[in-house]
Amino acid sequence: MKPCAQCQQQNHENAKFCYQCGNSLATAPEAPIVTAAAAAPAPAATPMDEALWRQFIGPHADRYLKDFKKFGLGAEPKFVLTWNWPAFLYIPFLWFLYRKMYVYALVYALGPILSAYLTGDYFTSLVWSIMAGATANYLYYWHCREQIGEIKKNAWTDPIKQDEALNEAGGVQPYVIWVGVAIYIFFVLTMIKLLQDGLPDGDQMPTKPAATRTTST
Repeated sequence: MKPCAQCQQQNHENAKFCYQCGNSLATAPEAPIVTAAAAAPAPAATPMDEALWRQFIGPHADRYLKDFKKFGLGAEPKFVLTWNWPAFLYIPFLWFLYRKMYVYALVYALGPILSAYLTGDYFTSLVWSIMAGATANYLYYWHCREQIGEIKKNAWTDPIKQDEALNEAGGVQPYVIWVGVAIYIFFVLTMIKLLQDGLPDGDQMPTKPAATRTTST
């Protein structure tokens, strides 16, 4: 016998409706057996840990994070054209060196020199500067992504070691700014020297003749 949930009338086991009130006696289906593997939630995409990214980037983190979000934060980021003025206006290899991207710094240091040597055109350095301005943000995004991933994988159990790794691999190298200033000053002084030495003798500004001294007899 099974009771009715509404009027408590006892009914046969195979009855589908209550004899007294007509209420449905259909039993709720048994819950399926869920294994531990099925009960575990599917792994979701790990969101960007903004605090780690800010610590790794260092100066101007807000601006870079704004550009990074345009590339997408999923498993397969896509390239979106952004512009990095410091990488364009500054000497490109020094910008990459400033951000501790040593491989790209080497590429942008040797690339313009080899291009000028092979083509004989020194304006190829402008092409490299444009390339740096257009791709620097995307290259820097991948650099941060890979470095932070390695740091989280190797040192996440020890916050102190993680901070040390972030500070060592990330941030900037301020001395590079002064290297760039010194290079620009050297370049300007060299150009001034070349202009001064390149003037022909006939184009030099005439000097005031020395006053003749009269002698009295």
